[in-house]
Amino acid sequence: DNPFGAVLYFKGTVTDTVVKSVLSAPMPDLSDIFEVPDSTRFKVGEWWAVTIDAEKGKGKYEQEVQRLVEITRLEDPTHIRVGYKIGWDLAAGRTFTWTRIEPVDRAHVRNMVFQGIPDGDQLTGSHPIAYEYAINCDVEHVDASGTFWPVIMRRWCTHFRTRACSLKNPASVTWGGAGYLTQQIYCLYGHVEDCHVANSRHLNDLTASAYCHVTNCHGDGDDQGPFVTHGQFEHDLVYTGNSGLMTFANSGAAWGSVAKRITVRKHVCSWFVARVKITDLTLEDMQVIGKPSLDGSGMLWVNADGVQIRGCTASGPLIVSQASTRSQRANVIADSTFTFAKGAEITQANVTADVHFERVTLKGLDGANLKNAGRLTLTECTLVGTPAAAPTTVTGAALTVTGGELRDTGLRFAGSGDQSATLARARLGGSNADRALLARTGGARTVTWNLDGCTSTAADAATAHIVVTEGVNRYRAAGNTFTGGRLELAPGAFAGTSALLHTGCVEDGVTRTAVPDEGPRVAHTAGNQLL
Repeated sequence: DNPFGAVLYFKGTVTDTVVKSVLSAPMPDLSDIFEVPDSTRFKVGEWWAVTIDAEKGKGKYEQEVQRLVEITRLEDPTHIRVGYKIGWDLAAGRTFTWTRIEPVDRAHVRNMVFQGIPDGDQLTGSHPIAYEYAINCDVEHVDASGTFWPVIMRRWCTHFRTRACSLKNPASVTWGGAGYLTQQIYCLYGHVEDCHVANSRHLNDLTASAYCHVTNCHGDGDDQGPFVTHGQFEHDLVYTGNSGLMTFANSGAAWGSVAKRITVRKHVCSWFVARVKITDLTLEDMQVIGKPSLDGSGMLWVNADGVQIRGCTASGPLIVSQASTRSQRANVIADSTFTFAKGAEITQANVTADVHFERVTLKGLDGANLKNAGRLTLTECTLVGTPAAAPTTVTGAALTVTGGELRDTGLRFAGSGDQSATLARARLGGSNADRALLARTGGARTVTWNLDGCTSTAADAATAHIVVTEGVNRYRAAGNTFTGGRLELAPGAFAGTSALLHTGCVEDGVTRTAVPDEGPRVAHTAGNQLL
């Protein structure tokens, strides 16, 4: 019952030389100079395992730094430089524990075929290779089948390459930690490339690791997720040209559910989930294509904490939620296409950060929901429903639509607090189940409407360009063109502190089914062209 009980087990020597150091000042992200009580206890070229204590009030596994590092310079009597830039801001008072290591160095394994014990379990199963406290140890051309624990198990390893290895039909894909091609724990500067798995659990698991690359790796029978991270403060990982289901930081809250600066490029899979505390996630040229055999597949679920998505598609829904607030960069989803089922929740209510959609197509809209509390901006986006589909409900405080098109769908504002709806140069057309392209529900709030230079074409006479019948409204429409259909601006919605300015608009074949009487706060006659 030991993932390190491999046929070939390489382990460095853990010495009894231990140094503890307490930060007297904050240590910022990307620092490589560490405070120590006496730098003369270290020598350049030595290797040390460094671990930070868990932050007070957090779980014991929530440790931002667990690495095997080389001492590269003694800076001054109380500071040393190491070959690693940390990935997190650390507060004063945190404690590091340093343990000197004599690592295994350059013990390579190449050209092996390994057959695991048939029907092995956690006690009887077999696996070929494990490294612990090792540097510069590569594994190449190892082909395994029927193994129980990971084929290549690494912990406290730095500078390594796993290349052209494979795993077929492991003994288990349900037992925790079993059925992997390779797992890396507390690892640095690793490169996993040109690897394949069939019917395994994970091709690659990076746990509490950093600055690693995974390239040109592929899995079939991949419902268990070939590509994962544990969520134990992994950072600066790059995945390029791979295929297979992918989930990040999904192992549970006990580990922190945290990761940072992960980039995925040119990836294809049936499912992508990075919904927890993942900061500065970048996705480029990813295709998520669902399959009938995997319920819920086709989804792309991300955390709105510096997420940037470009050139991606998903046959299932895009889901944007928010579980952390560490990032300094914008949440941007661009040049992508997503398809939704009825009642889809596109942005969740826990999203307080601003989110930007640019040149994005949202298809299959039928009663979809935009629930984010922060500002949502749609720039040159296309929203597509059907004439029988329900409009999209907006409950957030502010929505801005610039350019783009709403086709056979609509926007229904139904927030619990004041809302702002700004549409500029947008095209609206067709109809929906509510027969209203823009509308509000609920009266106990103020909705501010700004319509500038829009073109709205109703599918039939019963379809309204806009329906406003209740609540307080600050309405301004200027330079718009309305064709067919109707306008319903009920007098009761423009009493008291409400205001209406409708000017410079062309109404071609439009019926004004309701408008308030003009007065100091209402104007809708002068400056319009009614055809």
